[in-house]
Amino acid sequence: MTGTDQLSAVFSALSDPTRRAIIAELAARDATVTELTAPLSISMPAVSRHLKVLERAALISRSRSGKWRASHLEAAPLREAADWIERYRRLWDSSLTRLDAHLAAVQAAGRAADRMADRPREIE
Repeated sequence: MTGTDQLSAVFSALSDPTRRAIIAELAARDATVTELTAPLSISMPAVSRHLKVLERAALISRSRSGKWRASHLEAAPLREAADWIERYRRLWDSSLTRLDAHLAAVQAAGRAADRMADRPREIE
């Protein structure tokens, strides 16, 4: 999977509020499907489906210890997404700053034109 594809998978996985809630739970501790089901008030099969999406996006890893399969949050993809958002925010900040400057220049030119139009004309 390319970097762009991976980032798309991360943002797609994070678009669902239930998956974000699972990420929040896993930020506090590793947890099994059973442990994640109670605070989310959804079925175990539903939690499992969400975990598969998060695992495909590399946001979590799952380990097997005995009969339990705990999920563990992987921070690197979240950091990459946060870094991308920060770069995108800086791009927009820069673009909006240039737009503000352009709008100020256009408004100043408009005011100058209005003043010129309001002046009485001299008779030649």
